[in-house]
Amino acid sequence: QVQAVATGGRLVQAGGSLRLSCAASGLRTSAMGWFRRAPGKDREYVAAISKRGDSTNYAAFVKGRFTISRDNSNDMMYLQMNNLEPEDTAVYYCVANPATVALQPHFASWGQGTKVPVSS
Repeated sequence: QVQAVATGGRLVQAGGSLRLSCAASGLRTSAMGWFRRAPGKDREYVAAISKRGDSTNYAAFVKGRFTISRDNSNDMMYLQMNNLEPEDTAVYYCVANPATVALQPHFASWGQGTKVPVSS
């Protein structure tokens, strides 16, 4: 399991954009994904990208607004978020093998998330 660190979160106004980054040693060797946890709520799947970046998947609520991408040459993954809404306010986490993570209710290796407050 890759230990991933998410960065780039900052306060943004509704309608604004933000790009989150994820870095991890050996990131290129795994499918990767993003999850988020809003205040007082459970973690929620956001997006995933295949190992080679040739396939992506999005939660219904983000499709059309967010874009997941990766740069395996630099062991980096990104989440471009556009048209942000206050409901997107959450701590965002990147993880390896998101399909597996999604099936593990007691998954604990979330690593360092990045906080994204979206103001109205």
